[in-house]
Order: sequence, then structure tokens, then C-alpha cells
Amino acid sequence: MRKTFIVLLLWCVALVSWAQGTAVLDQVKADPRRSYGNDYPYPQKTATLTKAPRGYKPFYISHYSRHGSRYYWNDRLYRDLDSLLTKAHKLHVLTAEGEAFRTKFMAAKDEMAASVSELSQLGWDQHQFIARTMYNNFPDVFKKGGDVFAISSLSGRCVLSMASFCQELTQCNPKIEIREQSSRTTLDGVVPDDRQNPLRRDFPKSKPRYEQNRNKFQFQDNLRDKVISRVFTSTEGLPGNMHSIASNLINLYTSLPSIGHDGMMGNIITDDEMVAQWENSNLGSYSWVFGPRYAMIPILRDIIKKADNVINGTTQRLADLRFGHDTCIGPLTVLMGINGADQDPEDPYQVKNIYQNWQTGKASNIQLVFYRGKKGQDILVKCLFNGCEASLPLPTDNFPYYKWDDFKKFYTDRCNSNDKVN
Repeated sequence: MRKTFIVLLLWCVALVSWAQGTAVLDQVKADPRRSYGNDYPYPQKTATLTKAPRGYKPFYISHYSRHGSRYYWNDRLYRDLDSLLTKAHKLHVLTAEGEAFRTKFMAAKDEMAASVSELSQLGWDQHQFIARTMYNNFPDVFKKGGDVFAISSLSGRCVLSMASFCQELTQCNPKIEIREQSSRTTLDGVVPDDRQNPLRRDFPKSKPRYEQNRNKFQFQDNLRDKVISRVFTSTEGLPGNMHSIASNLINLYTSLPSIGHDGMMGNIITDDEMVAQWENSNLGSYSWVFGPRYAMIPILRDIIKKADNVINGTTQRLADLRFGHDTCIGPLTVLMGINGADQDPEDPYQVKNIYQNWQTGKASNIQLVFYRGKKGQDILVKCLFNGCEASLPLPTDNFPYYKWDDFKKFYTDRCNSNDKVN
């Protein structure tokens, strides 16, 4: 009897695990651009939120966001593709589809080259949408007006993302006063590993456990070969190796929706093919965000400190806003364990269930919303991840709401135990 029970239990666990994995893959299929990972443009959709417990009202929001959609971050992509397609055209080794792509690329290359790493119109629109949604979701925070503090990295696309967000917030209510700052003195709270941060220091790094079992993940990657064959009749005499050429073409493809050039590449790459390789690419993304998670401790401490100041009445701030990069919000998601991202599974097939790289796409954001009840009641906090209610690794009998005291103790301990300097 006991043996039968154990077998049934293991079967149920396996079934739940399979169902979770299937659900994630279904999400990718439902919106194939999710397979673009951190190139995924923020979906401008609103989610239904759980009502606050009776008697509680929101009074403060702490926020971290990645910049919005942008042109490719490195001009080398555009330069290399320009040289490649020009040479291939001269050698007459482009397929008909490759030639059609070259024509469209050449028509847009000056725009793309001049705009490298800059915020696109879509990126501006994304942050205005997020700001207005925040205002509409939590009118009790903003309706009387008051002070908001916003900081960004030194990058122009982050500064403009901040400007877009703050402009929309003040349009919602002109009584909101926002102080915007992009300086070295505030980098510790938004991009602590920036080399210009005067407080920058090293934190411990580690690899996720799944990497020890990476060879158990079965995946046949033939997308690059397909891409090459669709663009070129021959690769002889072309600059660069085939792996880098195919990678550049894939990187261009996933970046095009962010800059208004969807369709430039025709059927050289298809979304179905991107979906098929997503789980494999997601593994690499998890390793990338897992390793430097502790380097984001200064951001988490900044969140705790500023929230404490508002709760204790030291400041009367309505919100603290931060605008940075995927290199920060990704590891911060793991550090905080949002939706289980800190679980560090050994099985590579389980990684997709606790981390999805599209969640740190363009304009991805974390919002911590604070609620105050009647005198003597606990302060509550709720986490929104990309506008949706998210779980934290804390006990609660009232999800998605957590007690601030529990939040503060748990994350303070996590920071202290993984900080060599404390």
C-alpha cells in the first residue's frame, strides 16, 4: 500500500511538472514574439488585479523598469550586415529572398545606423502606457498629487524612458511633482555594477545547478543553417564565419518589431522557428541572469530604505521610480525570487517553469505597491511583474499581499548573507 502511494505521489508530481511546462510553451505559441526573449516588446495590455483587503488603501509605489524598445545596442550589427549583403550582391550569391531583404535593409540602414541604441517611438509609447496604467490602477496614491523621485542610468535610452514615464504621470495629474535624476551619485540604486558608480564593488557569483545536467537537454539547433540557405546560394568569399552571420541575421530579426520594420526579412526566419528554439535559448538566459544576481543587492536595499522612509514618515513621497537595463532587472528578478525565479532547479527542463526570458523584455518592470490599513494594522505590499500580480518567496495567507515586516526581514537577511562587505 505504501509503495503504491509513493508511486502515485511521484506520478502526480511528474504530471504537475509536465502541465506547468506545457502551459509555458503554450504561452510562447500564443504570442510567438515571446520567443524573442529580452527583445520582446512590452505588450500594452492591462491585467485584472485582486482587490485590496477591506480597509486597506495603496499609498506608495516602488518601481524598477528596463528602458523601452530601442534600436540595436551595437552598431557592429548594422555595419557587418551592410558589408555582408553588399559583398553577396556583388558576387551574385543572394537568393531571390535574400535580394529582396537586401533592398529593404539598404533603404533603412542609414536610419538604423544613426539611431544605434536609441529609444524608438515604440519605446516611448510603452512607458507612457505603463505610467498611465499605474495611475489608473492606483488612483489613491496619486489623486492628491505630491512628490515623486525618478532615477535612471546614464544611458540616453533610459533617460528618455524616464522622461516619457514621468511626462505621462504629470499629464494624468499636474499636481504630481517629479524630480528626475541621472547621475553617478544615484547609480547604486539603479545600475550598481556600472563602472562609473563610485560605490561599485564586487559581489559573489555562481552558476545555476541545471548547468551540471545541461547535456540531458535534447535539442537540435539547425535554425542557423536554414537561415544561411535562405539568404545565400553560396557563402564562398563572404566576410565572417557562418555562425556569426546567422546570429547577426537572427538578432536583426528579433529587433525589428521594436523599431517599426516588421517584415523586412520576409520568410528568412519564421516565428514558428523561433518558438521551436525558445526553451534552449531560455536556458542560456537563465545562466546569464542567475550569475550576477547578488550584484543587484544595492537596488534591493535602496527599495527597502526608501520604502521605510515613507512608512516612517521621514519622506512624503508617492513613488520611487528607477529606469535601467535588462542586465539589472533580470538578475534582480532572480535575487527577489519573483514567481520562483530563485528556485535554481537541477533539471534543465524545469528552468522554463521558474524563469521566462521574455519577462525581462523591453520596458519590463517591477512595481511594489504598498497598502496601509487602519491604525495598528500591518503595512501590506503587493508585487506586480509586467503589470501582473506575482508571487514572492514569503509566507502569506492573503496572496498577492504580503506583510511589509516579513518582506523587509526576508530580503534584508538575503542581502546581508550574500554581501561580503555588509
